[in-house]
Amino acid sequence: MTNNESIEINLAKAQTLIEAVPYIQKFNGKKVVVKYGGSAMVDDDLKYNVIRDVALLKLVGMKPIIVHGGGKEISSWLQKIGKESQFINGLRVTDDETLDVAEMVLSKVNKSLVSLMHQMGIKAVGITGKDGGLLQVKKKLTDGKDIGYVGEVVDGDSQILDTLLDNGFIPVIAPIGIGVDDNHGYNINADDAACAIATAINAEKLVFLTDIEGVFIDPTDKSTLVSEMDIAEAQKFIDKGVVGGGMLPKLNNCIEAMKNGVSRVHILDGRIEHGLLLEFFTEKGIGTAILREPLF
Repeated sequence: MTNNESIEINLAKAQTLIEAVPYIQKFNGKKVVVKYGGSAMVDDDLKYNVIRDVALLKLVGMKPIIVHGGGKEISSWLQKIGKESQFINGLRVTDDETLDVAEMVLSKVNKSLVSLMHQMGIKAVGITGKDGGLLQVKKKLTDGKDIGYVGEVVDGDSQILDTLLDNGFIPVIAPIGIGVDDNHGYNINADDAACAIATAINAEKLVFLTDIEGVFIDPTDKSTLVSEMDIAEAQKFIDKGVVGGGMLPKLNNCIEAMKNGVSRVHILDGRIEHGLLLEFFTEKGIGTAILREPLF
């Protein structure tokens, strides 16, 4: 590498830092919720990069919160004990034995993320939605069917999160809630848990790390990625049947969270290295951003 090439590379790095300054100022002290799932949870390199990015958000003055899933690991452990995973409308049928496995696996995942944070010199605390009554739920039915200990969040108490954030910790949350009627544990869809937490703390941003690039007008045409939309546009996508599969409940969650006070929601491809940083600190960003108000 020539000296001129080295200077150009360093100038490009400096320009990136300069571009990030207004975003760092804008989000300083703001609460942001990162729903962490998909391939970024099972690939060690991606996992390291995501956690390092979250650590950087903390170091530049934000107050990040991680909400993680663990569905693939739960299915794997159920298979090991000879129990078949059952799903109805995308929700895991959860009897007592399945709930025990889910809590065990989610606790393992939770503490591994906390340990990774500590390796990076960041203080983190792993909790579940049971702790401090963070996620209070009722039994969730699907098509009128009882699918066991699957919870629908009806209330959230942010006191434990406020305490951790005020004392410099990053909360890492596993999606297990406490029943308001029976005090029993309930498995919660991680996307639902992230939305409920973002609403409870009035988060500035809610970010979904997924295995898709964002929302497309035509899912078969990658050039139709929608970079930004407001709530009304997102609802039109749903009403027209443009989106389906796993994106449909995500969009519904996004709309609900923003109606309840969350300022912006982002859907990102967690497989892209440093996608979080690109979204937070660059003008163009990646994925799809959903805004509360119309763009123009």
